[in-house]
Amino acid sequence: MEQTASRDSAETENSPLWKHFAWLFAIWLASVSSVIILAEAIRFLMSAAGLKTH
Repeated sequence: MEQTASRDSAETENSPLWKHFAWLFAIWLASVSSVIILAEAIRFLMSAAGLKTH
């Protein structure tokens, strides 16, 4: 079990910096996309209920 933990930390330390930034960007993009989709769904439901945005 201890070998696996040390191997994982060694892989993390040896991975290139661009991979870390790629993961960070992917997580950021997924979260922003989720918020946009949720906001548009709420806007659609409000519009379907007869409420207007202006």
